[in-house]
Amino acid sequence: MMKDSIFIYSPLYQSYKFHQMHPFTQLRVEVTLDLLKSLDAIQEEEIVYPRVASDQELLLIHDQKYIEAVKLAGEGKLRQEEALGYGLGTEDTPIFPNMHEASALLVGGTLTAVDYVMTGKTKHALNLGGGLHHGFRGKASGFCIYNDSAVAIKYIQEKYGARVLYVDTDAHHGDGVQWAFYDDPNVCTLSIHETGRYLFPGTGNISERGQGKGYGFSFNIPLDAFTEDDSWLNAYRQSLEEIAEFFQPDVIITQNGADAHYFDPLTHLCATIKIYQEIPKLAHEIAHKYTNGRWIAVGGGGYDIWRVVPRAWALIWLEMKNIQVSGSLPKEWVDRWQKKATVPLIPKWEDPSPLYPPIPRKQEIEEKNLNTLNKVLHFIRENKPKRNRTNANESY
Repeated sequence: MMKDSIFIYSPLYQSYKFHQMHPFTQLRVEVTLDLLKSLDAIQEEEIVYPRVASDQELLLIHDQKYIEAVKLAGEGKLRQEEALGYGLGTEDTPIFPNMHEASALLVGGTLTAVDYVMTGKTKHALNLGGGLHHGFRGKASGFCIYNDSAVAIKYIQEKYGARVLYVDTDAHHGDGVQWAFYDDPNVCTLSIHETGRYLFPGTGNISERGQGKGYGFSFNIPLDAFTEDDSWLNAYRQSLEEIAEFFQPDVIITQNGADAHYFDPLTHLCATIKIYQEIPKLAHEIAHKYTNGRWIAVGGGGYDIWRVVPRAWALIWLEMKNIQVSGSLPKEWVDRWQKKATVPLIPKWEDPSPLYPPIPRKQEIEEKNLNTLNKVLHFIRENKPKRNRTNANESY
């Protein structure tokens, strides 16, 4: 029996853990799932256990030597100088026991989502344990060991012959996915992020448009620090609507980092929960307009794990299920997690208002972002007649 949406999860996701004080924690997924259960918004039969990605599947994107290095590191057998060459054992990506197995499970979760969607078992699939968009072919980066989204996209291409639109709304540029498909005209990437002038990884400039046959299929909208809701959403809505119409995808993958929020400790944007109410709405609409509903959503960044991430990520599932929420969060959920939280929880779906003092450069920031957006839209409109699915798999 077909399900309209599935939620990929395993308690073993918690094994992807660098150390107690590291900002990246998979506890976020557990807290989000518990919020959905407290709402009676998810049924047990909608929760699907992930499989572990095989080495052969990881090799779709990652080098054999790198995979072997990750395995050795997780067994405590990789020399420090060699580990550092692979981006392992750094402050961002410390080594932890069984890191290969933990990482392969997250990738397998996204591949599980792919197979359910692409075989028609479900329209939408959510794997909040995924979204590790900084991983490179032979190097870990930015809390990411294996790049589940990049592996999933390549897997979709090879197994299903489909064109993929990848949309990344993490505050950090989706560099690993972009570079993996930079010369590929059948993968279109859109990343909306804080400008790399101030934030890791320092890439994602508007001029990064692809190369070779892939030129014109990579889109970046770097937003100025302290960008607020309206400016952020204007860039998102206009760019995604035009890029989807331009590219005509067969399936959409969205990376849903929740770190553009004002409370996030690692970024400098000033968004509120309002953007996380709107992000999945438009993705859902685009999926039904262009891809017969095929929508795979993954997690990503988000480092205020108590006040922001559970609400933001729950809203993705609620949108998939067409469930509307407002007002108070379930009291039992607030009471349960407040005992563990390091900050007072926000007891409502909406943020308090005002959430922060007025931004001094508001008009300047909005004008700068609008100028960036207009340059992207101009490029799309100028090139649209040349991009009429010439490389598409028309039989899909």
